[in-house]
Amino acid sequence: MGDIENKAEDLGGKAKEAFGNVTGNEEMENEGKADQVKADVKEAISDAGEKIKEGADKILGAFKDK
Repeated sequence: MGDIENKAEDLGGKAKEAFGNVTGNEEMENEGKADQVKADVKEAISDAGEKIKEGADKILGAFKDK
């Protein structure tokens, strides 16, 4: 899932949460909060993967320079 999809899921979660809050629908509000948490976790995993890739590229680059 890409960055845009994570942001869309986060925004959708915020909308669900707000709608649930306004209508008194606690289940909808909680679903919205859960969607936001899922988006945050996916974003953190994606960021960690990018950092690992960057680190591996640096290491490989050091070997290529020798």
